[in-house]
This record gives sequence, C-alpha cells and structure tokens, in this order.
Amino acid sequence: MMAGHGGDSPAVGGPARHIPVLLAEVLVALAPTESEVVIDGTFGAGGYTRAILETGASVVAVDRDPDAIAAGRELEDASAGKLRLVHGPFSQLDEYAEQVDGVVLDIGVSSMQLDEAGRGFSFRADGPLDMRMAQAGASAADVVNSFKPGDLARIFGFLGEERHAGRIARMIEKRRDARPFTTTLDLANAIEAHIGRGPKDKIHPATRVFQALRIYVNDELGELAKALLAAERVLKPGGRLVVVTFHSLEDRIVKRFIADRSGNAAGSRFMPELREKAPTFAKQGGAVAASDAETESNPRARSAKLRAAVRTEAPARREDFSIFGLPKLPDIRPSAER
Repeated sequence: MMAGHGGDSPAVGGPARHIPVLLAEVLVALAPTESEVVIDGTFGAGGYTRAILETGASVVAVDRDPDAIAAGRELEDASAGKLRLVHGPFSQLDEYAEQVDGVVLDIGVSSMQLDEAGRGFSFRADGPLDMRMAQAGASAADVVNSFKPGDLARIFGFLGEERHAGRIARMIEKRRDARPFTTTLDLANAIEAHIGRGPKDKIHPATRVFQALRIYVNDELGELAKALLAAERVLKPGGRLVVVTFHSLEDRIVKRFIADRSGNAAGSRFMPELREKAPTFAKQGGAVAASDAETESNPRARSAKLRAAVRTEAPARREDFSIFGLPKLPDIRPSAER
C-alpha cells in the first residue's frame, strides 16, 4: 500500500486529504538516522518517505503504480541523491537494494487512488470498474463479468467478509447476462438495490464487495506475504521492520509472520535441522493503534495497526507460505483466458 493507504472507506464523503497514518509511531519504530538506508515499500503520496528524508536517512521508495512514481519525481530531484524511486511491486523489495537498515510498509489502497474516479477504486464518484494498482492485468470488470458465481462468492466471502456473498454473486450473474458491469456506480447501485440498506447500516452495502475485488485484483495478501519474506532477506542484523495495516486480513498475516519468525528454537550443530528455526526477528511490543486525537482528525486511522520487529543475525529462512494462512482463491485470469 502506499503511504496513507487502506483506511479510506470507498463509500463515504468527498476526496480525502492525504495524511500519513501513524506517522509519529512509524518514525519511533523505524528510528532512522543520517547514515542509514530505508526502503519505503509503499511510496504512494510520499508521506513516510518525506518524514524519513527529514531525519537525514536515505530512502529507496517503491510503488507499482506508475502515477505515484511520476508524481514523486520532483521530490526525488530535490533530494540531493537521498531518494531513489523504483517502479515495481514491493513483493520484490529485496531486489531493489542490498542490506538496508529499515523497511516500512503501509498496506492497501492510497488516498490518491481513491480520489481519482478514473482508477475505479471507489464509488464516491462514477468511474470505470478497474481497481488495478499497476494499471495492467485483469481488471475488476473482468472478474465481475466473467467469473463463476461460486468463485465470486468465495472472493467476496474471504476477502470482503461479506455475509451476503452468495446472494450478491448470483445477482451479478443474472444482471451481467443482460448488461455487463462497466462502472463503479453501476455495480454499487445494483448491490444496494439487491441487498437493501437499513437505517442503522454504517457502511454502504457494496463496501465489502469493493474491498474484496480490490484485494483480489491486486493480490494484496499474496504481495504482503512475499514482501515480508523479502524484508527478512534484505534487512541487516538490527534492521527494523515496520508494517501498518488497515484491516484484520492484513494484520493477521503480519502477526503470524512476526510470531513465526520470533520463535525461540535456537538449533545446534548436533541438530542442524533446527538451525533454520533460529529466530530471524525480535518482536517489538504488540499492535499499536492510532491515538484518539489522530482518529478524530483523520478518520482513516481508525482501523490502523502498527506492528514492528527487529532483524536478528540468523540467516533468512526458506520461503514457506503456509505460515500465512492465505485463502485459496480462483485464478485471476478471466475465464476466457483459463
């Protein structure tokens, strides 16, 4: 995610002003100094990167959204060589630098992306049903208009925790036969008309479906898991890993990774199979939430959680995605390509 991601509700209000979430807490956990190099794996609007540069540290800032990279070029030019922008997925962050002192990740969709109707992340305004962070590959419209109802229901249920997942999937199948879904408001309005909205409902009935589609189209959970493993490989001993998440699916992945990597099995030369289990991180406290003052001034911070860990001297472990508990979901390619 880019700086200030994930916490935006796609259903509420007008354009959100970009405010880096948990910025003070991120800087405390990251503790950057003038001689250090930090990877900001989710550059976005550059909120964290600017604050890190102000400490004198150098930053390698990564984003798969070409618009974010283009918007950051002025900051890069003004950094006197302290900032290097990289267009690419943060799952490959260990390919963009060698042994660094810190990695910070802010998971989800950026306020910039939500505010631009043409990107199709939000239904605050009508726009194409797109949602692709990298602006390439299968779009949300491809998924909605071609996936089987059972696959759609799994996506909505697992990634959106939508209790009406089956009903919505069946409605989509019936409606798209007559007229495919092409815009955000078309899908949002169809879901609202089918499910209804009670007077006490705090969020729009389509919010969870939009969340699920965005996470699925961009493989956000898989990318996060790969990024955590990449951070393990690229961080120096004593290097800090700081991750800000905005909902339970993301936080669960980070929590499981830190718990697995901060275990106590030390291994020995007599039992070499245990060496791989030597702790690669030391957990730094528990989850940190935004203060009441921050959530009052920035509602996007309400669901934010920060988790941090410090890299040990143990070698990085072999990749094992089973520790993350990722849901098994259908192939991202539209059915015509499968």
